[in-house]
Amino acid sequence: GADLGTWRRNSHHGRRDLPRVLPECTTLGVAELDTPAADAAFVPPPVPDGTIGLRFRRTPRPGQGRLTGRPTIGLSLVLISPQEPHQAQALRDWGDVVHIRHIAEASVPGYSMITPYELVGGGDPRYLHLYEIDDPDPEAVFRSMTPLVTERIGSPDTPAWQAWATCPELRIMYVNTFSLVGSLVGSLVGSP
Repeated sequence: GADLGTWRRNSHHGRRDLPRVLPECTTLGVAELDTPAADAAFVPPPVPDGTIGLRFRRTPRPGQGRLTGRPTIGLSLVLISPQEPHQAQALRDWGDVVHIRHIAEASVPGYSMITPYELVGGGDPRYLHLYEIDDPDPEAVFRSMTPLVTERIGSPDTPAWQAWATCPELRIMYVNTFSLVGSLVGSLVGSP
């Protein structure tokens, strides 16, 4: 029932520069549904033992970034949750209005759209920020982001940078980058 399926390999195995609650993800599979009717009819496939299956739906606020016209060949996957369930809206507001906004304004080469999603049914991880990357080295694009944002808002010892980098409600569950291995659209199979 999905319109597009992609599978991707981890571009930075063993990341230690950011907190992590969830286990390492070696392979990422993504199924995309383009319409509410498809979403309502979609039945996720069973998840093999030893893997995690999560279903997210776009948040009401739109994604931010730019349309480059180039295919999405990399992803940066960010999974976050509030410290406490009642803090979910404050975390969502910080993500959309502060954190993602500054990244989009920095026009990081290689990033196109940054789209927020929420876990269907609630729970952990509550939110997914999916950064679409049109560059063959998603990890290099990810690493270039913080210096570019820093140029715009100030150094890590400034209040503006601290407000961008974190908020009291934030709990980072997982962050990593992934490179496209293959895709399935209808009955077509391809790879970059």
